[in-house]
Amino acid sequence: MISKNQLKQLRALSQKKQRKLQNLFLVQGEKNVLELLDSNLVIEQLFATQIFCEKHASRLTDLNIITCEEEELAKASTLVSNNAAIAIVKTPKQGESNSQGISIVLDGVADPGNLGTIIRVADWYGINELILSPDCADPYNPKVISATMGSFTRVNIIQTELTDYFSKQTRPVYGAYLGGESIHSTQFESDLILVMGSESHGIREHIASAISKKITIPAFGQAESLNVAMASGIILDNIKRCQG
Repeated sequence: MISKNQLKQLRALSQKKQRKLQNLFLVQGEKNVLELLDSNLVIEQLFATQIFCEKHASRLTDLNIITCEEEELAKASTLVSNNAAIAIVKTPKQGESNSQGISIVLDGVADPGNLGTIIRVADWYGINELILSPDCADPYNPKVISATMGSFTRVNIIQTELTDYFSKQTRPVYGAYLGGESIHSTQFESDLILVMGSESHGIREHIASAISKKITIPAFGQAESLNVAMASGIILDNIKRCQG
């Protein structure tokens, strides 16, 4: 059973201020919680139904588990439906940034759904590092975690001032613009940084000087623009195809 104080904490962790204050975040739903169990992230407490506990008993050893009813989970969860589990997880320390391979930089991507989808896309293409500007969505927002479908456990996320980040990088930096060289003809290098801006502002001027090459997704129809998560996937697919 979920106590009043536990319910209060679960609801509080839907707020960014409380997540930072407590150094905790929520992982909700069966898929994401199962991915969490396979990671090195520290689970402070797990709220789960009896069915979930019995089904995955061998994976739940040494955890602080509160068994509860589906109705209690639904009441505590930020998801539309959650009939399995909610975990309170310790926020990991930021890792060191890569100096080689492919990194994605997001400039001002504030929509949690877009950020979560980009994390999932990065994981699909084997990209293990995502750099966020300070005004991007909080990567531990429940909507972000939900949208990643478990990929949050495999992608190193660093939120930092981008000018400081670029000052330490030597890899070529490709920036997505409405005007630039077509990604269909671009020869991408094996080690690179891909910068994606927000749909409303694009890549902002204060980091434009860090861009080595402007690239674009050629349009064949009349749509004004692409969703930033969709555009990220298209560009990554072309990068991987170019690299073989």
